[in-house]
Amino acid sequence: MTKQLIYNALTNISEMVDLTSAEQTAHDNATTAHNNDAPTRALTTLREKRNKLLVETDYLALSDATLTSAMTTYRQALRDLTNGLDTVAKVEAKVFPTKPSE
Repeated sequence: MTKQLIYNALTNISEMVDLTSAEQTAHDNATTAHNNDAPTRALTTLREKRNKLLVETDYLALSDATLTSAMTTYRQALRDLTNGLDTVAKVEAKVFPTKPSE
């Protein structure tokens, strides 16, 4: 049984009490939902970093710039980085490609 800290402002006393059955069910459901969402959170973090790296090279893909084949390969590797990632372990094991010199 999970315990929670209850503070009584009138008496200035805190005590640990067991959750009620309904509170325990809600706690367990919230914990399960949080754990089930772990791959999504990890993938979101990976995508944020990947998107930042793509933005850093976006200016090279403008019509008045010439994109080298190495940079094209790098940008494609960044876009493909999230393919097939469905577990936290796979996300954490992913290695970002090395940016070529411009």
